[in-house]
Amino acid sequence: MLFPSVTCPKMLLYLSGQSPVISYKGCAAQLFFYHLLGSTEGCLYSVMAYDRYVAICHPLRYMLIMKRGVCVSLVTIACSVGFLHATILTSFTFHLVYCASNQVDYFFCDLPAVLPLACSDSTLAQKVGSINVGILALMFVFSISFSYAHIGIAILRIRSAEGRQKAFSTCSAHLTAILCAYGPVIIIYLQRTPNPLLSALMQILNNIVSPMLNALIYSLRNKEVKRSLRRVFHSLAEVFRN
Repeated sequence: MLFPSVTCPKMLLYLSGQSPVISYKGCAAQLFFYHLLGSTEGCLYSVMAYDRYVAICHPLRYMLIMKRGVCVSLVTIACSVGFLHATILTSFTFHLVYCASNQVDYFFCDLPAVLPLACSDSTLAQKVGSINVGILALMFVFSISFSYAHIGIAILRIRSAEGRQKAFSTCSAHLTAILCAYGPVIIIYLQRTPNPLLSALMQILNNIVSPMLNALIYSLRNKEVKRSLRRVFHSLAEVFRN
């Protein structure tokens, strides 16, 4: 809910025909909170992967390992990492001098859109941004891959089909959410030659579509929601047949 609220309200104002102007401080705040909430979300996905790992690989010790204090500590670390990441990027970006064009050719303030407007050398800020985002992405991918590698081994050791299906259903929603969140980010920030149209489409997918799908993805584990969706699809099928 918080992540799309950084960019969507301003974008809706643009689309409704109101002034597209954003102040210098507003632009800095938008960039800061975008990376703060985005990187915190990435950390929380890693925490959730660890939670699944403990639930499947050590079910009898789950309540002992994932105590309230541990959960609070993990969330605090995730928020701290996000704050540090956003502070570094915002500091390097807005430490530059902006004296030329002040038109952000994008629907919100982000590094690829803001850095080209600087009239001082932005090479260092670009390198720091790429390294910072790259290191965080590698950390997230490594931690999630480590957890799911152990989960996969544990699932293969389960003999009953019912047990495997239950273990898989525990992870399916989380894996789907990860693909929806990380897919667009990888495409946006790892392009050698940025494509403005592709980047804009991926940002819309990342900022609006993925957060909107999260509620549906996680609720699909609920049996009542599944039954309701089956009824809807069955009704639609009947309508098309007639």
